[in-house]
Amino acid sequence: MNKQRVAIFIDGSNLYHNLRRYSIKTTFEEMIKKIETKREITGIFYYTALLDKSIDEERYNEHKRFLDKIKKISNFHVVLCNLRKVVLEDGSFDFAIKGDDVYLATDLIKGAYEDLYDIAIIVSGDADFIPAIKLVQKNGKKVINAFFPKSSSYLLRNCCDGSINLKKALS
Repeated sequence: MNKQRVAIFIDGSNLYHNLRRYSIKTTFEEMIKKIETKREITGIFYYTALLDKSIDEERYNEHKRFLDKIKKISNFHVVLCNLRKVVLEDGSFDFAIKGDDVYLATDLIKGAYEDLYDIAIIVSGDADFIPAIKLVQKNGKKVINAFFPKSSSYLLRNCCDGSINLKKALS
């Protein structure tokens, strides 16, 4: 029998903030080896946005170098989404990545219907993916949720065919 094919879908903001929260230092190569060891990886999709160059050119350049480096990983695709500047009440501002969930859900469904994978691994904690996951499962695909405690929806994990606790796997 042929090896099962896996596609990995990574919510970049979720991953970044949780690695910081738990003070976990890792590389994408190490993380991928921890969450997938026995199946053929057909694609890794990382959803993020470029930082605002006008705010901090050094951080922008550092982030761009990071993205250029991870693009060299086999079958790795960086999907750039929109970065929205949000002005806070005190006049300071924050940034939010917009469109990443829609891109991830669309690629998840597209991959299922185009038969690009047998199993999808979603690195996120967002329950908003449940309708897309159910559609993919209805199309005969399995979905595994790779998550961090405290930022993961129980409903998301419960609707998946399996789960991986990334805090345990990467610590």
